[in-house]
Amino acid sequence: MKILIVDDDHDLLEAVGLGLQLQWQGVQVITAMDGEAALSQFYDELPDVILLDVGLPLLDGFEVLRQIRAVSDTPVLMLTARGEELDKVRGLEIGADDYITKPFSPLELLARIKAVLRRSELPPPVRVAPSFEAGALTVNFESHEVARDGLPVPLSSIEYRLLFQLIRNAGHVVPRETLLARVWGDDFRDQTDYLKVYINRLRAKLEPDPEHPRLIITERGLGYRFVRTSTPADPVERARRRQP
Repeated sequence: MKILIVDDDHDLLEAVGLGLQLQWQGVQVITAMDGEAALSQFYDELPDVILLDVGLPLLDGFEVLRQIRAVSDTPVLMLTARGEELDKVRGLEIGADDYITKPFSPLELLARIKAVLRRSELPPPVRVAPSFEAGALTVNFESHEVARDGLPVPLSSIEYRLLFQLIRNAGHVVPRETLLARVWGDDFRDQTDYLKVYINRLRAKLEPDPEHPRLIITERGLGYRFVRTSTPADPVERARRRQP
């Protein structure tokens, strides 16, 4: 297991790196103190997971994450001293897998790293129904391939897991808390911002008109429902569905 830690605080790098090596046998820690060094280490070392500070010199954490996400789905856990909700949402929209706010305990950090690694694993293939179709959307659960209008749609592991949960319950409302627990884990049942961001990302990739979704429907106050057959919605229904 190789972990890249990126932070401009040298003492934090040493403390976190040592803590992980003491608690996790065989882990290899590599470090960087600015955004450009982080990208260099990422390309050279190909880490299994990245701990990425938001406030970095040269390139900030958001830009580093953006460039990583252009080429890789490597799990990224953002480190931040800020508690602003907008920072969390921005990181999630770019593709962060989780956030942890400084100061944090070594045990909490280790638990979150292991959680994002578990979530990065794809669901097992579905033997009973190896494929699924809804309008122009096709999903092959054996190969984990998704296509729209015959063209492949690249999904991150979390996006795929979320789509998997929605499709396996097609036609039924899946509560927000259930989706969060099944995709992110039991500790994330209250993190509705995570779910909203990823629902919007799925809609942007799968819906012909993401502002007026026909596949992934919001059931206000309850959760989300995947509609197997796509039919035009009337104006009132479209307005009801606009907000995740």
